[in-house]
Amino acid sequence: MSAKVRYVRISFQVHHSPLFLLFQNRRASTHSSQTLISLYLIRFPRTPNRQTRHFSSSSSSSSSPGFDYLHQFSPFCNSDKAAAVDSLNFINSIERRKITVGLSKIIKLRHGYLLRGFSNKFCPCFLVRIMDLLGSREAAFAFFKFAFRDDSESSIRSSCTVAHILAAQNLRFLAQDVVSWVIRRIGKSRSEDLVKFMWEGHHKYESDFSVLDTFMRAFLIVDMGSRALHILSRMREVGVRPSPSAMTILLEFLLRVGDYGSVWKLFREMVREGPCPSNYTFNAMILGFCRKGHLRIGESLFHVMEKFKCNPDVYTYNILINANCISGRTLNAVAWVHLMIERGCKPSILTFNTIVNGLCSEGNLLEARKVFDEIQEMGLSPNVAICNTLINGYVKARDVDQANLLYEEMKSKGIIPDAVTFNILVAGHFKYGREEDGDRLLRELSLMDLLPDHSLCDISVAGLCWAGRLDEAVEFLENMLEKGMTASVVAFNSVIAAYSRAGLEEDAYKVYKLMMKFTLSPSSSTCSSLLMGFCKKGRLQEARELLYKMMEKGFPINRVAFTVLLDGYFRKGDLAGARGLWKEMQCRGISPDAVAFSAFINGFSKAGLIEEAYDLFLKMSNKGLVPNNFVYNSLIGGFCNHGKIHEALKLEKEMRQKGLLPDIFTSNIIINGFCKHGRMKSAVDAFMDIYRAGLVPDIVSYNTLIGGFCEAFDMVKVDQLMNNMYANGWEPDITTYNIRIHGFCSNRKMSRAVLMLDELISAGIVPNTVTYNAMMNGVCRDILDRAMIITAKLLKMAFIPNVITINVLLSHFCKQGMPKRALMWCQKLSEISFEFDEVSYKIMDQAYRNIQEDVEFFRATSGKSLLLEFLMYLTYDYFSRSRLKQKRNPESLKLTV
Repeated sequence: MSAKVRYVRISFQVHHSPLFLLFQNRRASTHSSQTLISLYLIRFPRTPNRQTRHFSSSSSSSSSPGFDYLHQFSPFCNSDKAAAVDSLNFINSIERRKITVGLSKIIKLRHGYLLRGFSNKFCPCFLVRIMDLLGSREAAFAFFKFAFRDDSESSIRSSCTVAHILAAQNLRFLAQDVVSWVIRRIGKSRSEDLVKFMWEGHHKYESDFSVLDTFMRAFLIVDMGSRALHILSRMREVGVRPSPSAMTILLEFLLRVGDYGSVWKLFREMVREGPCPSNYTFNAMILGFCRKGHLRIGESLFHVMEKFKCNPDVYTYNILINANCISGRTLNAVAWVHLMIERGCKPSILTFNTIVNGLCSEGNLLEARKVFDEIQEMGLSPNVAICNTLINGYVKARDVDQANLLYEEMKSKGIIPDAVTFNILVAGHFKYGREEDGDRLLRELSLMDLLPDHSLCDISVAGLCWAGRLDEAVEFLENMLEKGMTASVVAFNSVIAAYSRAGLEEDAYKVYKLMMKFTLSPSSSTCSSLLMGFCKKGRLQEARELLYKMMEKGFPINRVAFTVLLDGYFRKGDLAGARGLWKEMQCRGISPDAVAFSAFINGFSKAGLIEEAYDLFLKMSNKGLVPNNFVYNSLIGGFCNHGKIHEALKLEKEMRQKGLLPDIFTSNIIINGFCKHGRMKSAVDAFMDIYRAGLVPDIVSYNTLIGGFCEAFDMVKVDQLMNNMYANGWEPDITTYNIRIHGFCSNRKMSRAVLMLDELISAGIVPNTVTYNAMMNGVCRDILDRAMIITAKLLKMAFIPNVITINVLLSHFCKQGMPKRALMWCQKLSEISFEFDEVSYKIMDQAYRNIQEDVEFFRATSGKSLLLEFLMYLTYDYFSRSRLKQKRNPESLKLTV
């Protein structure tokens, strides 16, 4: 099933492997068992009273196709069916499960009369009692969301009473949940009526402070900051001092949305009228500003804390240390640690973990190890988290031996490795080390009895996936399940994600069906991975259908799934589909996060809609989401492609001002922008700026500059750059050779191009379709004798043509005075359902115009035209056979959930 992925087949067989036997032995030695809880809801006896209903857990008890067993507990079960279904859509599968379990307990405790009474009438007292008996805030809130069916005035007033009673019973957080949900349902326009309803009779239940504090927090929960500020003003009017925690939450909200004016106004108000800013307030403000990239403001707030009799604590220092590390200023972060110690604040293990992680991210593993060794000198003991951080750093640097040494050191110091440790090590062995070491570690892990069976299974399957042995991973899972052993959805997710990454979406879907066969509920990661596989193959319609079917089944779908599909639309160039999905997300109440905005901005930038991309960028910032390097690089690339280099450079400057350090990708984009517009001196200056920024040019930097000089026909500069590249330890890759071959072909220096092709092969690099198309373009313009020799050489390499190959040949038919032949081949290609691109259609239009206008062309010699016909026939024959093969072996599966 994974023949395309698995690069080696070793003798490891799942049925008889030592690892699988260890699983069986280990499971046999333990007597852990799972309890299957069957839920039986009490069926109440019939009475003459028609309002009395029978509670049933069986959906078959109702003839209605839309019947749901929870309906029987609702006082609105006989009301509008659409409203009932709508109410159920507000609770997810996890909340349904919690409600079901909670209701069964209520019935078992002989409180079924409460459910019966509430099902007859929406009674606030009954509802509060049921919510209290459900046992947890999450289950109680879920039941309220289920019970709150309509937004009529009577329902809103009853909900106000529910909130009052909850607050009176000291269940203030649940009261806030109730009020926030009602506000979310009725909207901002009617929220003033809700405030009026609750304020009217609140003295019977709670104080002025209690009801206003509930409102202030509820408005913040639903992101209505302006309404929260209005409630704050009302508190000041009635002489109630707001709580410090509520004020801090309000500050956090204002910082998140970037309303800095209101932040400082609120801060001054706290200083004048109270409550006085505390450490908690300052920490929240410092964190908010740092998250928005305003590190200097965060540091300034740190320095004024003492004026308000607040001493920075370990949390304050950790926020600033983490912000410096994220900004790439790890040395500054180390300086903050020294200041922390000087002022008598003892660093925590999290402080050092942050520093070690920052140094590992920069590749400075020697310094990271020094910091790790200094921990014990500070009287702290390294924990598993910081060990995992350093092990992960070694693995990412491909130094698996050092990772192993640290793992052994952990065990000698009595630090017990966890599942994260083994996940990192197993992945490292299979990706960068030796597979036999990975298998050895798994066998050792099974003997150590440190992890439960399902965790060990998860790690084993993930290891096989990293090794590309996907068939074995599936067999391993099947055998575990058939023998009654425990496997989690995590293991299945590893296989599904691996197949999807490899472009084997059908195999991923089969594993998903296997998971469903064993009654495992898919997670949000399952759904996203499946969608990724279909999107990578451009099967967007099937991906969208699968998404809808999963949502209908109540599977957990989050914004990640929509983002994956959104990215798929942009990859295919379907802007209308992407816009439609974006609107659908908002209609479904799924608020786009930073990743979704990043995908949309990147898609618009690549599509040339840079103004729309920039507008989205501003909306993203206004929503309080912090753009990262990827977003800035997308916009910079978009501006560069449009020739707006000045705007791109302004964005690069803005990045620095917000604490983001432009990376090598940023520099390469700017160099490419200069090269595209022939500004080679500026491109060279940008190349030298890489060194000034403390970075090192990579192979992309050299290739971009070499490509620019090739376009400028300055082959002397190209040779100088090649020498510079070799001197700095870089070897040319396939892109370097393709750029140079294209340059020589464009200059009609086919002999040099052939020499470059020979050098490429001698270096052990496999030529690709780009190489073939560049040579083919040169061949079609070369003298016949040499063209035939080069063609024979290319045919021996068995290249796979693509749409660009077709475009090259069609354009040469037109250039050589044969537009009718170009259109004839287009007709033949369309008959086999060949997918042309925009360039193909432009060539066809030009051919039509040439025929209509009877344009005079230089007619190619019969030999050259025959060579062109021969090359086109070979290309056509390849695509024709490929289409025939696809018809005989259809890949599509019928998607059922």
